[in-house]
Amino acid sequence: MYAISYDDQRALGEFAHKQGIPYPLLSDVDSTVIRRFGILNDAIEPGDAFLYGIPYPGVFVTDERGVVVAKFFHDSYKKRDSPELLLDAALGRVVLDEDVPRVGGGEDGVRVLAAVHGGKGTLRQGIRREIVVRFELADGLHLYGEPVPEGMVPTHVEVSGPDGLVVEPPIVPPTRPLRLESLGVDLPVWSGTVDIRVPVYATGELASEVRPLDRHQVEVIVEVRYQACDDDRCLLPRSERLSLEVPLDVVDVPRIGVHAGHGQREGLYDATGHFLRLLARKVGRHPLGFLRFVARSIRLELAARRRRGDRSD
Repeated sequence: MYAISYDDQRALGEFAHKQGIPYPLLSDVDSTVIRRFGILNDAIEPGDAFLYGIPYPGVFVTDERGVVVAKFFHDSYKKRDSPELLLDAALGRVVLDEDVPRVGGGEDGVRVLAAVHGGKGTLRQGIRREIVVRFELADGLHLYGEPVPEGMVPTHVEVSGPDGLVVEPPIVPPTRPLRLESLGVDLPVWSGTVDIRVPVYATGELASEVRPLDRHQVEVIVEVRYQACDDDRCLLPRSERLSLEVPLDVVDVPRIGVHAGHGQREGLYDATGHFLRLLARKVGRHPLGFLRFVARSIRLELAARRRRGDRSD
């Protein structure tokens, strides 16, 4: 395990020491390796001051032979995956913590559990968590996936929450075919333990990196519908509405002036020296880009002040 960035060696060494990072941090100040991996952020122009050269943030997961088995990449540096999701990809299964928000349901040989997965059960801006709905089926029972003939009920999971909570499409495990000779069809089914995962993350509307939290927890609703069957009969379809009280958390920010005073969790590493070295490096290579960056920042700040003035009126 290692991480790579375009920060210099001194910054990475100091950061790893202060924050107690137990794995190597590799410096790629010219973005040479970043380009070779094909993950240079091409939405940023060479003249864009501090940011040019950064990769799209993400993770490759490999097996012991070095073969990529999963990858996690997003179009914004503000959107990241919880470490627990990366470990799940490496292990090939979901490992739920015991001390996270969870609620149970089900009956007649079907146990249903909904739990928050990742980040010790909290929501933070941009960090993807998962709402995991786990069905534990008694021996001989199965649930249906999609599609099924009319009259049969496929398993359905829907997650909803407050404004600012982004809910992505569910991730379902592979089904196995079950042959119904009477109908002459193969039906997709699950048996045993079934995990349906719904990725979610908070935007700045719900938990911003530039202001203290407006509230400390939110309600997330999980609605499930399913029908359990054995080889001879089907139980009645069931619908359940499960409620999770999920804590909100602030984000981790560097200890530099621009991030201070926003109510976030500041790191142990004082990044001022690194910021100044990065500034000198970038200005030396793209002096006009730095001036454009400053001008754009001023325009954005003035526009934000005008919007705040309009709201107060």
